[in-house]
Amino acid sequence: MTDLSTLDAHGVLTEPTTLKIQRLLPGPIERVWAYLTESDLRRQWLAAGDMTMQVGAPVELVWRNDELTSPPGTRPSGFPDEHRMQSQITELDPPRKLAITWGNTGGVSFELEPEGDEVLLTVIHRRLPDRATLLNVSAGWHMHLDLLVARATGRTSAPFWDGWSQLKQEYDKRLPD
Repeated sequence: MTDLSTLDAHGVLTEPTTLKIQRLLPGPIERVWAYLTESDLRRQWLAAGDMTMQVGAPVELVWRNDELTSPPGTRPSGFPDEHRMQSQITELDPPRKLAITWGNTGGVSFELEPEGDEVLLTVIHRRLPDRATLLNVSAGWHMHLDLLVARATGRTSAPFWDGWSQLKQEYDKRLPD
């Protein structure tokens, strides 16, 4: 069983180019699985996009981060109001594991583990190509997962972009150069 007393909200590097970040969410596991796989729920914390639940199936993820919180905060320059990414399911074990391709990186896996009445979600993002991408991705996953916790618990969240910008600065100090 995972030692939940040491669960840190920040992601950690398990290898120089692999980020691991965890969150404890209210169960049951099927509820958390729905937040990962159903477009209407996933768009509330990450990105929309229908998923056919089979290995090899294509997935288009559509981010509209300005719609995640009200107000959205100040979007950094260079970030569009909408971003689309073509992906593909590479591993599937409902309701415990989902892995997908992710742009020019080694992909992302989502693993769910029941912990009593809660569910431990572990996100692992592999082969991040450079420090700039690592910082953006670390702050991004952190903020998006904070939103998932807020949605799952009925709480409100900080404005998305302001939280992301602050987290990027924190990760810049925390992660090795």
